[in-house]
Amino acid sequence: MTDSATATHDAVATPGIADQLDSAIRRYGLHAALVVALTALIGSLYFSNIRGYTPCVLCWYQRIFMYPLAFILAIGIGVRDRSVARYVIPSALVGTAVAVYHVLLQKTNWLPETPACKVSVPCSSDYIYWLGFITIPVLSLTAFVLILIFVSSTLTQAAEFEPAWGARPWRRVALIVIGTVIVFGVLWAVDGKAVV
Repeated sequence: MTDSATATHDAVATPGIADQLDSAIRRYGLHAALVVALTALIGSLYFSNIRGYTPCVLCWYQRIFMYPLAFILAIGIGVRDRSVARYVIPSALVGTAVAVYHVLLQKTNWLPETPACKVSVPCSSDYIYWLGFITIPVLSLTAFVLILIFVSSTLTQAAEFEPAWGARPWRRVALIVIGTVIVFGVLWAVDGKAVV
C-alpha cells in the first residue's frame, strides 16, 4: 500500500471531532435532554421559591410544558425506551412557541401583551438581565431548543449504539438527578440573596 493510500485509509478510519460529537449526542441525547429539563425545572423553582420572583402567566405556560419532560425523560431512560423522544417533541415544540412569543414580547414592541399578562405580573417584566440579553424567557427558550436538538438526534439512533444504555439505566437517572440537585444546592448556598 502506498503512503497516500495509507493516509487516506487512516483519515477514513479515524473519526473526526464532529463525528465523535455526533456519535455522543446520538448515544446520550436523552441523558443530555434530562439534564436540561431538570435544570430548567429546578431553576424555575429556585427563581420563584428562593429568589421570590413571581412568575407571569406566560412563565406558567412554559412550566406546564417543561415540568413533565423531566419525568417523561427519566422514565424513558429508566426503561430503555428510545421512542420516548416522540412523546417529548410535541410538548417541547409548544413550549418553544410560547417561549418565542414571550421573548418577542420582552425584547420587541411587535406584539401586544395579552389580557392575561396584565392581571398580575406583566409578562414583559425582567427579573434578571444577564450579559445584557439573558432573561428568564431566554433561558426557557434555550432549554426547549436544546431538548429538541438532543431528543431529535436520538430518533435516528442506530442499533450499534444500544450498549450506551448500560446495565443499570436507573442508576444514571439517579446520578443525573442527584448531580443537578447538588449543583443547585451549591448555588443556593453561595447566593447571598437567598431567603428561605
